[in-house]
Amino acid sequence: MKIDRLMGIVTILLQQDKATAPELARRFEVSRRTINRDIEDICRAGIPLVTTQGYGGGVSIAEGFKLDKSLLTADELQAILSGVRGLDSVSAAPQLPALSEKLPGEAPDHILIDLASHYQEPLTQKIAAIRRAIRDRRLLSFDYYYEKGECRRTMEPYKLVFRWSAWYVWGWCLDREAFRLFKLNRLWDLELGEGPFEARELPPEALDFDRRFSAGAYRLKALFEGSEKYRLIEEYGPDCYQETQDGLLLERDFASYSNMREWVLSFGERAEVLEPEELRADLLRQAEVMLKKYRGT
Repeated sequence: MKIDRLMGIVTILLQQDKATAPELARRFEVSRRTINRDIEDICRAGIPLVTTQGYGGGVSIAEGFKLDKSLLTADELQAILSGVRGLDSVSAAPQLPALSEKLPGEAPDHILIDLASHYQEPLTQKIAAIRRAIRDRRLLSFDYYYEKGECRRTMEPYKLVFRWSAWYVWGWCLDREAFRLFKLNRLWDLELGEGPFEARELPPEALDFDRRFSAGAYRLKALFEGSEKYRLIEEYGPDCYQETQDGLLLERDFASYSNMREWVLSFGERAEVLEPEELRADLLRQAEVMLKKYRGT
């Protein structure tokens, strides 16, 4: 599975200084293109990887993140694993507590591992602040940017989640009076309020993040060229599509419209959306805008 491969790549790079993409591709029996996407996903998870070209080049963990694996504490190991597995998924390491809980003899936040991101300011700064808010039951306020604009939100934070190659904070939004997920990449200018707030009873269905991220209100029906079979299998398994005369037919639910659109767009001309009609119209508008830009009309 992909998550096992991501963790395997991180483990290999902790054990040795460098590994080439062809070496990783052979080891995990996937294409170099798949390894390149894995590297992107690991960086988005907050673990800084560097790729160097030419003789003696390869993939390595960025300087400053050189840890002696024999000296890793339980908290440090959990932080590394959480970057690719998700803070809410601790079944693979049941002996380790979740990072949203206070650890016995927990060290100060300022010595947390620096999992600096290549895409924006270090995610650890946000994660450390949110962990502190969860632990101390303090309200969290922030500026949030999304498709409809921007706003200032205040929430009771309960959990950090890693899904869709991105970090989220989950809790009760005081503005919407409902449980909400907020993406950390869109969340800025955090402020911790006074505490502690009185914790709410958390309904089990609200904590079912696997269901939340694997099923949703947006159902995609699309045809893919045969050359993309490996990607479909890699991401959703060998039973996710049907072979037809016109191509590989996939029907799948998405938790958000933007995730569905961005995923389809990543296939370029090698995918054709059949449903929903809204997405077909959206892609047509985007194609027309791009034609005008590149034709200079």
